[in-house]
Amino acid sequence: MDTRTDTRLTELEIKASFMEDTLDRLNEVIVRQQQQIDLLTRELLAMREQQPADPAAPRSLRDELPPHY
Repeated sequence: MDTRTDTRLTELEIKASFMEDTLDRLNEVIVRQQQQIDLLTRELLAMREQQPADPAAPRSLRDELPPHY
């Protein structure tokens, strides 16, 4: 092989290595985001279960106090 072909092949191998590293990092981000989505979904479902079934039902006055009390 001539020098030009070797140089091009080396450059392609370097680019492929960088792309593989980037792909691995992106995959890690996607996994973390999916874990966060799953956690938020579970929390939302738990909050919905805590909410009274009848929104017109009388609520405790303590629920009506502003947060600074």
